Formats: sequence, structure tokens, C-alpha cells
Amino acid sequence: MKLKQYLYSQLAITFFPIFLGLYFITSIVFLVKIASLTSIITINFLELFTLYAYVIPQILFYTMPISFFISLVITLSKLSSEYELTVITSFGLNPVKILKIFLPLTLVLSASLLVVSVGLIPKTKFLTKQFLEAKTKEANFNIKASEFGQKFGDWLIYIKSKEDKVYDEVKLFKTKDGKDQFILSKTAVLSNDKGDLSFKLNEGKAFYIDESEVNQIDFKSMYINDSIAGSKIERFTTTYEYWKDRLKRNIDIDDLSFFVLTSLFPVLSLFLVITFGYFNPRYEKNRAVSYSLVAVVLYYVLIKAIGDSILLHALYLIPTIWLGATYFLYTKTVQKEY
Repeated sequence: MKLKQYLYSQLAITFFPIFLGLYFITSIVFLVKIASLTSIITINFLELFTLYAYVIPQILFYTMPISFFISLVITLSKLSSEYELTVITSFGLNPVKILKIFLPLTLVLSASLLVVSVGLIPKTKFLTKQFLEAKTKEANFNIKASEFGQKFGDWLIYIKSKEDKVYDEVKLFKTKDGKDQFILSKTAVLSNDKGDLSFKLNEGKAFYIDESEVNQIDFKSMYINDSIAGSKIERFTTTYEYWKDRLKRNIDIDDLSFFVLTSLFPVLSLFLVITFGYFNPRYEKNRAVSYSLVAVVLYYVLIKAIGDSILLHALYLIPTIWLGATYFLYTKTVQKEY
């Protein structure tokens, strides 16, 4: 029990600096992308924070597997360089038993990554697109005071003055099916409900004119919705329905395989952890970090190159190949010595 606590404490000392460093660098990349949107739309600090919150699952997904794998390798290599693993092995704890100590934590991490990647990332991407569409639509709607020829959907609109989203002395005109519609309103407020623009008209009159009669309606409030363009974003209900629809339509299958295989990387690479982490400092140099970086690059190239080609078949072929290759490497190196 004390050995388990000691190993976990050593892992924590290594993991958090690596993870926080990668998290900070990745966050900067995403924040630069978000900041570039200000050339198209106007966002305040709260909206900037909202967009950043939407990309946090992606940041965790891209940084956590690499950070955890490299931290495990460095932890064991550090113990090897200080002869602590030699002492631990002499008490009967071989590399496989050390691996079993880290297995539960690794399984929890991979399960959490599956939830984040398959569950949260599609939802947050949908929310980001929905937010950007709403802001873009609002940015395109720029009615200026005392100017003719401006439109709100099918309506010609004229306003006397405005302050933020409140408009004074609003006049709307539309011709449809041989009938003229004319609306006068003292004030109007523009609202944006997830990309659906609408005017709330207050204290006004509406006129409906055809060849034979004129109808007038006095109103205290009236809503006019924007019909410029409908949303191009597919609706998101649940994660299950989302991926069920994707599988049915045979789209984004490569993303699903990438999400699953990346989430499983820490578990599938445990034999590499002990292969790279175990060495005799008297006869061998510590190349654990170099080896682990090569392994990370090789794995990601493998799941992108092969996974994008064979799609769902990659979910069982790549783990089988990777586990077989890493176990073979372990048997030919560390198992012989320990």
C-alpha cells in the first residue's frame, strides 16, 4: 500500500508540470484562433470566456494522453536512475506487478477521455458553431439611422435613431401577393436567440392595404422574425443520436475512430512504459524521453494513416497490432533482465 502511494506521488510530481505546460501552450493556440474571429464578429470578455470554455474538452483530449504516458515513463526512468526500481525488484515486484499498480488509474483516465472525446467534444463543437452563427448573423444585421433602402428579412426598414439594440421611430414596409403591409412603431428592441433574430415592436400601428380596402391594427407589442436565412447547422440532441446518425450516413467515421484510439493510448502503451522506464544506469543511458516521444509520434501517425483508411476496422486492428508489438518489445528487452 505504501509502495502504491509512493509511486502515485512520484507520478503526480512528474505529471502536473508536463500537463500544465502542454495545457498552457495548447490554450494559447486556441485563444489565438478565437481572437482571430474578432475580424468577423464583435465579442466581449464574457463571450470570449464562453468560447474558450467550449474548447476546454478538446484541450484536455489532446494534452492528457501524451502528458500521462510521458509522465509514467519519466517516473519509472527516474526511479531506475536512482536504483530504486532495482531495490523494488529485489523484493519480488517484477515490472508486470509495477504495471498492475498503475493499471486502474490508466483505465480511469482512458474511460474519462472516451467520455470527453466521444461525448463532450461533438456537443461543444455544435455550441461553438451555433454561437458563431448567431454572432455572424447579428453582425450582418447593421441598420443605420436615417438611411433608406435597408432590409430586415423581407421588410424594408427605416429608423430615426438607435442606441445599442434599441431603435426609435421604426417604420417597416413589405409588398407580398399584391398586398402592401406598413408598420409604424415608437420603439423596437432587437433580440438574438441563438441566431434567430427578431424585432419586438412597442406601441405602434400596422396597416394592410390591397386594391379594395385598408385594415389597421393598433398594438402594444408585436414580434417580427428574421427570415433572411435559416440555420445551416444540424441539430444536436444526444451523443448517441449524433453518432448513430453519423454512422448511418457514413460521415465523420474517421473522427470517431481517432477519438476512441487516442483515448485508449495510455492503456495500450503500458508495456512501453516499463520497456522505456526500466534500465540499468550503470550500463545504459537514460533515453526514456526520446523513446517515448518517438512512440507518441508513431502511434498518432499510425491511427491517422491507417485509421482514416479502414475507419471502424481500426478500432480492433490497431490496438491488436500495437499491443502485440509493444509486448514483443517488452519480452525482448526488459523481461529478460527482470
